[in-house]
Amino acid sequence: MVFASASIGFHRFGLGPRSGDLSLLGDDPRSVLLDELDEPGIALLSGGDLLSAAAIITERHRQDRLPRGYLAAAIRRLSFFVPIDRRVFEAEVQARIDRALIVRTGLVERLVTFWMNHFVVETGANGTVRRTAAAFEREAIRPFVLGRFEDMLVAVTRHPAMLSYFNSAISVGPNSVIGRQSGRGSNENHARELLELHTVGVEAGYSQADVTALSKVLTGWSYRGASADDELADDYGCFWFVADAHEPGGQRVMDVDYPQTGVDQGEAVLSTLAAHEATARRIAWKLVRHFVDDQPAPEIAEEITAVFLESGGDLKACVRTLLLHDKAWGPVVKIKSPGEFLWSALRALGLGIDVAQVARVLSALGQPLWNPHAPNGFPDHADSWLAGNAMTDRLDFAEELAARARIDLDPLALTDAVLGKDCSASTREHVARAQTRSQALALLLMSPEFQRR
Repeated sequence: MVFASASIGFHRFGLGPRSGDLSLLGDDPRSVLLDELDEPGIALLSGGDLLSAAAIITERHRQDRLPRGYLAAAIRRLSFFVPIDRRVFEAEVQARIDRALIVRTGLVERLVTFWMNHFVVETGANGTVRRTAAAFEREAIRPFVLGRFEDMLVAVTRHPAMLSYFNSAISVGPNSVIGRQSGRGSNENHARELLELHTVGVEAGYSQADVTALSKVLTGWSYRGASADDELADDYGCFWFVADAHEPGGQRVMDVDYPQTGVDQGEAVLSTLAAHEATARRIAWKLVRHFVDDQPAPEIAEEITAVFLESGGDLKACVRTLLLHDKAWGPVVKIKSPGEFLWSALRALGLGIDVAQVARVLSALGQPLWNPHAPNGFPDHADSWLAGNAMTDRLDFAEELAARARIDLDPLALTDAVLGKDCSASTREHVARAQTRSQALALLLMSPEFQRR
């Protein structure tokens, strides 16, 4: 087994080290990362200020139905009245700031980010997605990042944020009760992306007929509140199967017949897709590309694929396989994404940040919160984060942080603390020769060893 660098352990697989963290990993960083996978509830995020998607949808419904003029007057006169959109955003971002700055390595947080970029929703799509995207992460992603892929796939597909994102909550089977009465048909957006992006991928060779059949399978999958006619109830904002909107009869998707009726039909298709070899290969390839190299080593991807298939899609087992593979600890070639750079810089300097700053910085650096602008997510290759003024914008942020750093912070000592043995003589010399302490800290944050993982 090759030597595993503590610096690579934090920068490649985590959120970056704080001063003193590298010594925690010592000569065996793999074991510390593996231990984090076994911490109970490590991925979950909860708190009194964090509302469920159902609660958010319900409260928005109530606010929308306040008497005309009352909402504006309340905002002006009552300091305690804060619109649901703003309250949700501030609470959700603050919870992630708190988690990122205190977590031991950040491996599981990185996995959450990976899966949020696999099962994409865009806050810019519509108001429902904007308000529930963060709840979607907490409810459909976090509980399953170390569980079974099939369970995550089902949770994601049933969540109101995803159903609203693809407008599938109002999709109707053409031969259903509602379809015959209204003349409406099924929406294929969700079915297409479920095949292309969420599971098997285009390489699996599915056809347009498969997309159409799957879209009919998913008709009736909705949530209370998707229709303006839905009345408030205890399950408002929760998944709701609308039997009268579901296309009757069996369907055939990718050469498999599904005679089931109702919601069971959709769950059967998802189960098959989750266990498909093409899905396993795609997930394995994406994991290696995200963490290790833009050109994934076939050996790692093949081993993860085998584990995925043998374990029934056990995602923790897949991550363990990645961490234990020697080729996962090779030379650094990936560029940190804006989010990775933000959290690692804050952790290195021991600084805090407020919600507005996080939103501003990530938008400026090209990775706005929960809003990748396309169903295939934010790009996951180095070139995308080097384009245009990307590095200049990062330098501006590095200088901003360096100016806020504690006055007793020794730049050379910090360089050794966060880069360790992987720090080059050139980087150390540049930091040592800086004219000011702030300049030295900015140079550290912009060094190749800090920017790459």
